[in-house]
Amino acid sequence: METVTDTPKDSETPTTFRLGYVPGVTPSKWVGMWKERHRDIPLELVPLESTDAGASVREGFTHASLVRLPIDRTDVHAIELYREVPVVVFPKDHHFAAADELQVTDLGDEVLQHPLDDTLQWEHRPGTAPVERLENTKVALEVVAAGVGVVVVPQSVARLYHRKDLTYTPLDGAPDSPIALVWREGDEDPSIQEFIGIVRGRTANSSRGAGTGNADSGESKAAKKKAAAGAKAGGTTPARGAKSAASRSSKNASAKYARINKSRQAAKSKKRGGK
Repeated sequence: METVTDTPKDSETPTTFRLGYVPGVTPSKWVGMWKERHRDIPLELVPLESTDAGASVREGFTHASLVRLPIDRTDVHAIELYREVPVVVFPKDHHFAAADELQVTDLGDEVLQHPLDDTLQWEHRPGTAPVERLENTKVALEVVAAGVGVVVVPQSVARLYHRKDLTYTPLDGAPDSPIALVWREGDEDPSIQEFIGIVRGRTANSSRGAGTGNADSGESKAAKKKAAAGAKAGGTTPARGAKSAASRSSKNASAKYARINKSRQAAKSKKRGGK
């Protein structure tokens, strides 16, 4: 656990804001913004396993948590923030190492490890199922390094558990890994609303807004812009709906050009008719 705080000016110790996060998720940007805005409220980072991420807020162990969907959403709110691209991890001397990108169909002859903390939602899992499901992704990577099969994980997880004897390649056709902020329904702690504002891109001077009623409807425009910027750096994609503005702009430009061209053609026809 890591606590980010300055010494409070008042003699009374403020309530600590506990933020959980699962492997691969890096909350440092949001933690930095919290520290700038709320120097009097300590923020404690709480590492979680993917399998107990939802329970952490339901049971009050954390105020809010950054998790991988899906989770059990009973009694919790969730805001999807961004999506991570999947990669396939294999030994460096594997024949996959020659490819810049792989397709799901390329895994047909491989044993695809399926650790118990895997959250990727496959419609149809490719490859051959392992003899048993391993305890977690870290153990699965050890088994892959020993030459038994491959494993598909979000890119940030592959980076987190990097090994010199393993490498990875993007896997086209595999499911993305959605990252979300979750908190308990009915929890009125103002610190939670403040942190929601930070991840949604609200400035320090903006109002909190409408509360948690529409929490699951999606992130703000500012958050979408940040997610898109992160996607360009590699490894993430913005949550659904972030591309519509560009599409509308392109359609509007095409329509405007068509109107101008039609006016020009009409003017030319009128001029020829006058002659």
